[in-house]
Amino acid sequence: MRFTLTTILIALMCSMLPLQAQCPATPNIFQTSLLEAGQPGAEITTERLQQILAAGSPPVLDVRFPQEYAISHIPGAINIPPTSNTDVTSEVADITSRYPDRHTELVLTCNGPFCGKSKRVAAVLIAPPYNYDHIFRYQLGLPVWRALGNTVQTDLAGFAYIFNNDRNAVFVDARSPQDFAADTVACSVNVQPGEATAANDDGRLPLLDKGTRIVVFAGDPQLAKKVAAEIAKKAYWSSSYFSGTFEDLQNSRQINIHSRRRCHDAHGNSQHEDRDDEDGER
Repeated sequence: MRFTLTTILIALMCSMLPLQAQCPATPNIFQTSLLEAGQPGAEITTERLQQILAAGSPPVLDVRFPQEYAISHIPGAINIPPTSNTDVTSEVADITSRYPDRHTELVLTCNGPFCGKSKRVAAVLIAPPYNYDHIFRYQLGLPVWRALGNTVQTDLAGFAYIFNNDRNAVFVDARSPQDFAADTVACSVNVQPGEATAANDDGRLPLLDKGTRIVVFAGDPQLAKKVAAEIAKKAYWSSSYFSGTFEDLQNSRQINIHSRRRCHDAHGNSQHEDRDDEDGER
């Protein structure tokens, strides 16, 4: 039987733990990380991040730009916005101000295995004069989190960005069919809890393009999250849920939810009629 270097390293590390804390003989994909040597801060696995988020501690810090965070972020992560793509002075100042105790456990994350931002921030935090000693990184980041079937959150600014700029995005209304019929986002589809499989098969979801952005909204963000999680499990790795309510969308000045300019007809052609924007037809 052939073993990869990663498997051997995991086995060695686990053998050094107390019996009750030892790792499974063969870790599954949720129980491993990049295992990069010589990087600042310790990596954590997806399973560990799920446990941290469920417990609400320690803080998970997303060090991406505000627009990236607004479009999609791991639910529960706190944005520590940079002012530069390379310099981390502002992020470090923000983090040390929020968490002045250098023994505080902190988890940094960003845009996946090749994202250097979390590594650069970690490197500064663990070095003098800060000397933080419990810095962790979820280096797998947002892309792997999504690929493993976890849903992500979209805030109002991110919803507006997607609505106004991505003409191929699909918006899912998770409210009741009656509420959906009364008023909804232009050209959205209605998908109820438990309907992800049916929606995947009947055309409500884009079966042939699993990378399409899908944003779920509802009157209650928890309902939207539930449906988004079910859709994510149908391999729609770019799906998310809106963190606000349908009323927030109705009242927003950033978008006209009744605009059909981003909609397509049966032939895939965009609908540009101004009258649709004016009369508010869905």
